[in-house]
Amino acid sequence: MEKVYILGGAQTDFERNWTKEGKNVIALLKEAITDGFEDAGISFEDIQQLNKENRVASFVGNFIAEEYIEQGHLGALLTEVHPAFYGVPSARYEAACASSSVALDAAINKIKSGDYDVAVVVGWELMKTVDSKTGGDILGRAAYYEKEGRGIDFPFPKLFGKLADELMIKYQLDEQRFMDSLATISNKNYSNAKRNSKAQTRNWFMNLKQAQMRGTDTNPLVGGRLAVSDCSQVTDGAAVIVLASEKFLKENYDKTVPVVKGYGHRVAPMSFEKKMKDSSNSSYILPWTRQAVVDAYNRSGLTVDDIDFFETHDCFTSSEYAAIASFGITEPGKEFEAIEQGVIAFDGSKPINPSGGLIGCGHPVGASGARMFLDLYKQISGKAGGYQLKKTDNGIMLNIGGSATTNYVFIVGNEK
Repeated sequence: MEKVYILGGAQTDFERNWTKEGKNVIALLKEAITDGFEDAGISFEDIQQLNKENRVASFVGNFIAEEYIEQGHLGALLTEVHPAFYGVPSARYEAACASSSVALDAAINKIKSGDYDVAVVVGWELMKTVDSKTGGDILGRAAYYEKEGRGIDFPFPKLFGKLADELMIKYQLDEQRFMDSLATISNKNYSNAKRNSKAQTRNWFMNLKQAQMRGTDTNPLVGGRLAVSDCSQVTDGAAVIVLASEKFLKENYDKTVPVVKGYGHRVAPMSFEKKMKDSSNSSYILPWTRQAVVDAYNRSGLTVDDIDFFETHDCFTSSEYAAIASFGITEPGKEFEAIEQGVIAFDGSKPINPSGGLIGCGHPVGASGARMFLDLYKQISGKAGGYQLKKTDNGIMLNIGGSATTNYVFIVGNEK
């Protein structure tokens, strides 16, 4: 099967509020796609020519624009961005917060099969169009809405607050030590975001003491033991990736670019209660997440020892905590050791979320998978700017939809 290479991509500035700027989704997409094409060294005219040769397709990841901006048919919406998309095969893919990972998966496999030589992947969400309570209700549709979302204010902080509770119970963790570990994760991701010129919170204040001051006026509780500092952001944004076949790369580029080495995709029970019941006999609290990681390792021929950095779905600090063992950095129940020892810090041996993650960089839900994938590309290409790591031969990302219901993992690296 064809290898799949990453030509380039871009993300918008996640600090921006597009509604306040008086700009709509077309403005968002035009900016992201134009910047992504420039980074990839491809033009709209190239897309038109490739379309004439039936060598290009586009893949759009978005969770729920029908609620946020009253717009569906999102694959076809690209034709409003530029006439180059007239006639280009395009469709929308959805899996809650893993929506753009589904789009990436489809694009990668279309290139692997030889159907297309170039794929344009776009992930996006505009979330600041509604008030916070309405937004929380909309996001509740990523859970089993009838049982876990309807009539519940801010259902996802509560669900991931339950995950924190279940982590403590399953592994018999000391509460203070565990909560301090979550505060360290929060502080780390806010600190990393200050290095990232596109991060939503790069100018926000956060330190370890503030993250530990849960239940105060400046850091109120939002779900169980979790406070505002433990939460990802409500974000407007888009991320674009341009993928290509080996044939196209050799025809048009005299350079090496990162290659997709492996992937994993597993789906857990929809309801959180069933997840916990079904995982009771596993050493992992999220065994389907772990299996998606194992699948990616197996497909790539790599192990955790080969991975230099990690981008993970820290929608809440409890989800990043659980991801540490899922990646294989520690045994299940020992995640606090990697946190306390600085293993996952920016200058640690296994840095997690050098970009700032969802907590620091931002979480436009339909864009987050593509944004994480973009950051794998940027680190491996040496294009991460202020948050560039020293050693980046191989990187892995974990993107989840719902309460770790849909689990997507991609491994990207240098071709060696």
